[in-house]
Amino acid sequence: MLKQYLTVKGEGTHEIIIQKSRFIAHVNRVTTEEEAQNFILTIKKEHWNATHNCSAYMIGEQNQIQKASDDGEPSGTAGVPILEVLKKKDLKDTAVVVTRYFGGIKLGAGGLIRAYSKSTSEGIDHTGIVKRILVCIVHTKIDYTWLGKVENELRSSIFNNIKEINYLDQVEILTYVETDQVEAFIEWMTELTNGQAAITEGEVLYLEKEI
Repeated sequence: MLKQYLTVKGEGTHEIIIQKSRFIAHVNRVTTEEEAQNFILTIKKEHWNATHNCSAYMIGEQNQIQKASDDGEPSGTAGVPILEVLKKKDLKDTAVVVTRYFGGIKLGAGGLIRAYSKSTSEGIDHTGIVKRILVCIVHTKIDYTWLGKVENELRSSIFNNIKEINYLDQVEILTYVETDQVEAFIEWMTELTNGQAAITEGEVLYLEKEI
């Protein structure tokens, strides 16, 4: 699993007008090629009367799946420019469909490339980008006598992402810790509590941070 990567926040739509043509960017997060194809099909059904529904997607930790479609535009003027924006922004697990309603003015190859690139870029920015960071939920159990010190030190440290605190027979503090910092966290907490804390590693998952 990647320690961190960028992707889109979710699903979004953004429209721009270029030389009287409407370019509508539809953006979505997808994790499989089937999800990407279904998303594209949904947009095509919704905009069945559009001149073109051009698309691209990039999926996988190493961007293993990359596809682009010009959907009737001159070869290389739509799908590839959309895909290139995804690459430039370093976005994984992302699909984009740009719907075009022709406005009567031909743009030429260069104009089309710029239009599809601009529409994609603005659509992604409008939707939002998040950084997904791989973290481990670390469970720390301490006696109540340690609570004030540990909580204060935690909140002022680099390990200040507290998930929750459970007040049971002992206090249990659940902390989100980046996976490559877990060992350092355990050493830090052990030293802080003079070895009086019971520390266990829990679930590993991705946390999302807007950028």
